[in-house]
Amino acid sequence: MVLKSLIGMMSSDLSIDLGTANTLVYLKGKGIVADEPSVVAVREGSRGERRIIAVGNEAKLMLGRTPESIRAIRPLKDGVIADFEIAEHMLKHFIRKAHNRKKLVRPRIIISIPSGITQVERRAVIESAFTAGAREVYLIDEPIAAAIGVGLPISEPTGNMVVDIGGGTTEVAVISMNDIVYAQSVRTGGDKMDEAIIQYMKRKYNLLLGESFAERVKIELGTAIVENGNDKMELRGRDLGSGIPRTMMVTADEVNEALSVPIGVVVETVRSTLENTPPELASDFLEKGIVLTGGGAKIKNIDKLLNKETGLPIVIAENPLIMVVLGCGRALDDPDLLKTVATPGR
Repeated sequence: MVLKSLIGMMSSDLSIDLGTANTLVYLKGKGIVADEPSVVAVREGSRGERRIIAVGNEAKLMLGRTPESIRAIRPLKDGVIADFEIAEHMLKHFIRKAHNRKKLVRPRIIISIPSGITQVERRAVIESAFTAGAREVYLIDEPIAAAIGVGLPISEPTGNMVVDIGGGTTEVAVISMNDIVYAQSVRTGGDKMDEAIIQYMKRKYNLLLGESFAERVKIELGTAIVENGNDKMELRGRDLGSGIPRTMMVTADEVNEALSVPIGVVVETVRSTLENTPPELASDFLEKGIVLTGGGAKIKNIDKLLNKETGLPIVIAENPLIMVVLGCGRALDDPDLLKTVATPGR
């Protein structure tokens, strides 16, 4: 018991944005110390045993490029843990990396979670964190963490609306008095956009793209409203008819068409949330607008599309990718705020 207390005193507490696409880690007193893909490379033995050979950036480079004995695994799917064992190893990796590979540290950890996940899914996150070496675990809903990261006045009796477009989920929430008044969580985000591009190219051109290349197309040409139809880039994939590699050009108009369904889901979720917001709070949005965070906020012209559909001001956070982990970090630094917005895991 004494040893456990000493180890707790020696450790530095962490906040973690455990995302489907990327995991970000905030170390108390230092800020963000890790930002890597949520990918783990595993070598599989003949008897079903699995050995971790790479995590994060190194593992992502292996996606689609490994022999049969090695798999690059994403342990989270649609914002929740899909592979408990691999998620535990990934958390251990990031905890040790944040603490310079020290194995004895047992930090207190805050982890952000989608607001719409089930109790079973919440328990999986808690158990993974404890098994990975946490001494205490707190969970905080992603929209609240994002709002804190942006600096919205969530403790006041006014309406704050956040749209966090992550890799696996999109979180749309109205927040007031340090709590969620109304929220919707849909399992549509950056990964669904990548998949939409892959499926579009298969249907229209019989061309199979890899996940990494589809993500690159989304980043370079993805747009919610096309302003320059002449924008284009070269695709590289495999012809599904001949089986041989082939290249072709794709335009911004085509990528916009490919992304129309997942982006449409985001827009509809925002509109539905507005329809279910109490009018006293909804009126605050006329002045404050809606804040966009997450990697999906970087899709070109998504703010213009949402403004067109809602008539409200749309504000993209200055650095949308880090707002959730930054908000978790600020809660970590403020014990009173932590008690108000986070739930202890047991």
